[in-house]
Amino acid sequence: MAMYKVEICGVNTSKLPLLTDDEKKQLFAKIQNGDKEAREQFIKGNLRLVLSIIQRFSNSGENIDDLFQIGCIGLMKSIDHFDVTMNVKFSTYAVPMIIGEIRRYLRDNNSIHVSRSIRDTAYKAIYAKEAIMKETDKEPTVEEIAKKIDVPAENIIIALDAIQNPVSLYEPVYGESGDTLHIMDQISDKKNREDCWIEEISLKAAIDRLSQREHRIIQLRYFEGKTQMEVADEIHISQAQVSRLEKKALQSMKHYLG
Repeated sequence: MAMYKVEICGVNTSKLPLLTDDEKKQLFAKIQNGDKEAREQFIKGNLRLVLSIIQRFSNSGENIDDLFQIGCIGLMKSIDHFDVTMNVKFSTYAVPMIIGEIRRYLRDNNSIHVSRSIRDTAYKAIYAKEAIMKETDKEPTVEEIAKKIDVPAENIIIALDAIQNPVSLYEPVYGESGDTLHIMDQISDKKNREDCWIEEISLKAAIDRLSQREHRIIQLRYFEGKTQMEVADEIHISQAQVSRLEKKALQSMKHYLG
């Protein structure tokens, strides 16, 4: 980690490199082939993303350099786990990964104050999501939400993650034309909750860390809806072994997701 250390106070952040989408694709192709120089260049080209995220934690009371270091760890994990077949921008994938690292680092500290502007962004995104679903009868992507409320997709992910702390169901969250929206008004059914963008991205990263057999069991049980007996028949082990491996995999995923 030391080779990527940056003393923020001594760095002119305006001079940090900024990669184009084409440059990212070219570098990532080289990274997948084991090119260490390309990986270092890709990391340096995404340090602005780390800096933009740690600014959201400015009220945590933690040293900014420490937060930057932790953010860089999240960035490197994002590079290691990013799947180009997910059809999402790298930054969209990396933001929740970086936030997750910082949240784990701050886990034992005091609760982080969430600014009103971040809360407003989150609730506007929730409100827009519900509106789009009513219009199209399908779950919108982060990019579609971002376009509707004219906010960068990365900011929406950060805002939604920031409000995950418990709040009152009767807390007013959004108001327009005199109509007040409360948290309880935004509670959707089970089907809609299962399609949360942030959860989907983080969940995939957790599953990717499992062994091949554990990965297959989770896929069959929770994505294809098969019973333990059906899984046992398909992968040719006993139901007891399926149960044991499933519990182990879920514990591993829970630990990773924090």
